[in-house]
Amino acid sequence: MAKKCCGKYKKGKGYCNKCPKIKRKYKNKNKHYKEQKNKKHINRLEKQMAFIIEIDKLKTIQRQSYIIDGSKKENDAEHSWHIAVMALILSEHKAFKKVDMLKVVKMLLIHDIVEIDAGDTYIYDEKGNADKREREEAAAKRLFGLLPKDQKKEYYNLWLEFEDQHSKEAKYANVLDRLQPILLNYEAGGQSWIEHGVSKDMIMNKNVATQEGSKKIWQHFETIINDAVKKGYVKE
Repeated sequence: MAKKCCGKYKKGKGYCNKCPKIKRKYKNKNKHYKEQKNKKHINRLEKQMAFIIEIDKLKTIQRQSYIIDGSKKENDAEHSWHIAVMALILSEHKAFKKVDMLKVVKMLLIHDIVEIDAGDTYIYDEKGNADKREREEAAAKRLFGLLPKDQKKEYYNLWLEFEDQHSKEAKYANVLDRLQPILLNYEAGGQSWIEHGVSKDMIMNKNVATQEGSKKIWQHFETIINDAVKKGYVKE
């Protein structure tokens, strides 16, 4: 037969572990801990859901490039999805052997989220690009700040890494971000280039760093631009 609690408090030892008082104490403590843990999980989920709802606005941010059939201008969400797929399909052409592809895809999916606040800045708009970084950094802090602290830090730092283009992942990701609108413009008959009076020099000067991420893609890029000049899509 199991021993019952003696019900006496022993100096230096307290009540025995069978004492109802001790059981009630730990039961209440565990209940409080579980409630706090559940509350923490709920708050975390609420923050994540708030971010997810907010980034739906990316679908409303219009870019300057037309989709290939020329029927409408592409939005940021479409652009982000497209280049994330390109990252996987074209990975064999990257300039570096060891690249964290999950990191690349993450960068590409979140890099334009800042445009929810900052708007899309056309690559050849010199005035708009003058304060672009300042506007986008403020947007990044607000938008990623909606997330729990650990995710806020992760995605804000990923965004900075993409923008600074120092890592292998960032260089490869930027190749795709630059190539995609070139492809769309070329396949859509140069519609956006013609509207903005874009020249070959403008395109080459803005995209020369592309070759750091992939020489093969850069060579294909040059072929497209030269052909676009011949077809009258781009000014010589």
